[in-house]
Amino acid sequence: MLKGGKAVTSIKKGENKFFVGEDEQNPAAEITFELSEEDHLVVDHTFVSDELRGQGMAGKLVERVVNHARDERKKIVPVCSYAKEKMEKTSEYQDVLAD
Repeated sequence: MLKGGKAVTSIKKGENKFFVGEDEQNPAAEITFELSEEDHLVVDHTFVSDELRGQGMAGKLVERVVNHARDERKKIVPVCSYAKEKMEKTSEYQDVLAD
């Protein structure tokens, strides 16, 4: 979908992931997570396709999983290097960052 020459993307909830695209199995962008034994969300992977790079999509995916963690009253353990760096550098995300 194009709007004003730019692709309009919406982030959808999938099975242990948030993704962009029509097909959850072949997303244009995604962030995946698992539930740990401590009931934390373990964010293990972030991917953004070439066509969506440079639009801040990875940051939007991290923001979406942070909001999901808040809604579920869970903490996040970021093992994905991008998510870890983004969460550690963003003061607004500290409330959901697991110790």
